[in-house]
Amino acid sequence: MAVTFITLISTSFSMAAPGVLMKAIAGEFSWKMVAISSSFAVTLLLFGLVAPFAASMMIRFGVKNIIRTAIFMIACGLTLSLFAKQIWQFVLFWGVIVGCGAGLTAMVLASTITNRWFSEKRGLVMGILAASNAAGQLAFLPLLASLMQNYGWRSALLLVCALLFVAFIIVNLFLVEQPSDVNQSPYGQDGIIKKTPPRKKTINPLFVLFDAVKVPTFWVLFFTFFVCGASTNGLVQTHFVSFCGDFGMTAVASASVLAMMGIFNLFGTIGSGWLTDRFDARYLLFAYYFFRGISLLFLPHADFSTTGLMPFAVFYGLDWIATVPPTVRLANQQFGLEKGPVVYGWVFAGHQIGAATIAFFAGWVRTAYETYLYAFLIAGILCLIAAVLALFACRNQKTIFV
Repeated sequence: MAVTFITLISTSFSMAAPGVLMKAIAGEFSWKMVAISSSFAVTLLLFGLVAPFAASMMIRFGVKNIIRTAIFMIACGLTLSLFAKQIWQFVLFWGVIVGCGAGLTAMVLASTITNRWFSEKRGLVMGILAASNAAGQLAFLPLLASLMQNYGWRSALLLVCALLFVAFIIVNLFLVEQPSDVNQSPYGQDGIIKKTPPRKKTINPLFVLFDAVKVPTFWVLFFTFFVCGASTNGLVQTHFVSFCGDFGMTAVASASVLAMMGIFNLFGTIGSGWLTDRFDARYLLFAYYFFRGISLLFLPHADFSTTGLMPFAVFYGLDWIATVPPTVRLANQQFGLEKGPVVYGWVFAGHQIGAATIAFFAGWVRTAYETYLYAFLIAGILCLIAAVLALFACRNQKTIFV
C-alpha cells in the first residue's frame, strides 16, 4: 500500500501541472485559453479511457510491469513537451502520451491493489490511496508555481520528471505483486492463498462493459462520477489558478489554496474510506455531492484572497476525492471483486470524460465571456443533481456477476 501511495502521488502530479502552467504556456505562445485547454482536455480524456484496459492488463501482465510502463510514458511525454512549439505538439506529447501513461495507473491501480492485498478495511485502504492521488495533484503545486514564476514553466516540468524517476526506483525495488509472493495472506484473511499465475486469457474489458451497461447501477455510478470529474479535475484543478488570477491573485497564492485543499482532502478521503466500511455508500455519496455543489455555488461570492478562500479550501478540500471509496464499494458490491475493478475503470472513464468536457467548456466560457463564473455555477448545479441520483445506486444488493 505504501509503494502504491508513493506511485500515485508521483504519476498524478503530471495531471495537476496544467492547472498551474497553463496560463504561462498560453502567454509564451500567444494562444487563447480555449486552445491550450483543448490540449489538456485530451490528457484528462485519455486518462480515463485507458483505465478499464489498464485493469485488464494488470491481470494479464502484472501490476509492476504496467506501472513501469506508465511512468516511462509520462516522463517521455513531459520531456518532449519541453521542446514543443506548436499546439498540436502539446496535444500529442502532453495530451496523448502523458494521458495514456497516467491512465495505466489512475485509480484502477488503487482498486486492484486493495482487492488483492486486503480482505478487511477495503474502504479505509481505498480512501488512503485515493487521498494520495489528490495529494500528489495538489500538495506540490505551490513549489511548482514558484519554480514557474522564478525560472519558467520548463523548469517546473523538470521537477515532475524528477519525482517520476524516484517513483520508478521505488517500484522496482519494493513493489510486490500479490501476498503469496512473500508468503502472506491478504490482510484480515487466514491461510496462505496459492499464487495465481498470469492469465493466458485475461478479462476482456469490452465484454465486461457490455454486461455492465445492462445494470442501472452502472449508469448511476457513471453519471455521478462524470459530475465528480467535471467538478474536480476538469474545473477546479485545471482552471482554479486562472480563475483566481482574474481576481488579481498571483499563481503562487492560488496554488497555495489548492495545496490547502490537498491537505484537507487527505483527511476527508481517508475519513470517507473509514465511513464506507461502516455506512451505506449511497448516503455518503449523496452527502458528498450535495455539499460539493453548495461550495461551488458559494465560490463566486467569496473574497478572493488566501484568507478569504480558506472556508472554500477547507469545505471543498474535505470533499475533493471523498466520492472514490463509496463508488468503488458499490462497483465491487454490484459486479464482484474480480470484475469490479474493470467496471470501476469504465466508471472512472466517465469521471475523466466529465473532466475533459468541462476543462474545454470552461476554457471556451472564459474566452467567450471573459469570466469563469458560468462554468462554476453549472458545475455546482450538476453536483446537486448527482447527489439525488446517487440514492438510486445498487438498489439490488446482490452481486450481479462475478
